[in-house]
Amino acid sequence: MSDTKKRDLIGAIKEKGKTLEAEMSFFDHIDVLRKHLLRALAVVFVLTAGAFYFTDFIFNTIIMGPKNPNFWTYRMMCKLVEKFPAIGSDFCITKIDAKIINTEMAGQFTLQLNSCVMVGIILGIPYLLFELWLFIKPALHENERKSASGFVAFASILFFLGILFGYYMICPLSINFLTNFTVSPEIQNTFTIDSYLSSVMTLTLGSGVIFQLPVIIYILSKLGVMTPAFMRASRRYSTVLILIVAAVVTPTADPYTMMIVALPLFLLYELSIYISANIERKKNKELYGVAKVRKD
Repeated sequence: MSDTKKRDLIGAIKEKGKTLEAEMSFFDHIDVLRKHLLRALAVVFVLTAGAFYFTDFIFNTIIMGPKNPNFWTYRMMCKLVEKFPAIGSDFCITKIDAKIINTEMAGQFTLQLNSCVMVGIILGIPYLLFELWLFIKPALHENERKSASGFVAFASILFFLGILFGYYMICPLSINFLTNFTVSPEIQNTFTIDSYLSSVMTLTLGSGVIFQLPVIIYILSKLGVMTPAFMRASRRYSTVLILIVAAVVTPTADPYTMMIVALPLFLLYELSIYISANIERKKNKELYGVAKVRKD
């Protein structure tokens, strides 16, 4: 065998070894991720099982709360009308005409199961984020670990703030509008329990996800994809996008409800600009320090 062929063979063997090593590394990462997800799934399962013990409270107090005229949001709206009569008496909600029915034989059992699963997932989000952080952490540099050390707490707080906002603001306003909206007085509003539960969960979880905007901007800014200058220049476009998102999240034709949803999104966008600017400032400071050391 000639020297050229030997070198080609050795090179092919080395390249194959690198490929196998990369494939093993990839599958090793998949195996590690699987373990993290299994632990998170186990926690969600435990929380779901625990939720079955509080089924009555979860269903009658939490899920059916926005349908009750004595709900906290409606009471606060009526108090505002008492203090500021100029708002108008229509702003005070004292009655919600909505008949909810079950049309499936296993519908109420499925309702109980789905409700407990959703509660388990919501309560398990902080641990899921913690497992995600444990998976990502080894790939980060020391300074990146320090700067992202509060990721789990920050993301969890934003998520639960979004959940509370969706539950106490978007859900009751949307449910009140949808239950009272009629095209014709000849048509009565009767809703299935699946439709009601789906609306409550979608509006609540959707708000929790939307409130993760600063976290997404933080990650994109760290990767260099997003900059504060770009976000400031895109304010007019982001305003339109936020209004579209608010319109999608709130399935109502009420502009007041849409603006109530849009307002915190505008605040989150401004917070995201501040976060991105802070990251850029730190990057410039580090680059300035490195350049100064090289110059010296």
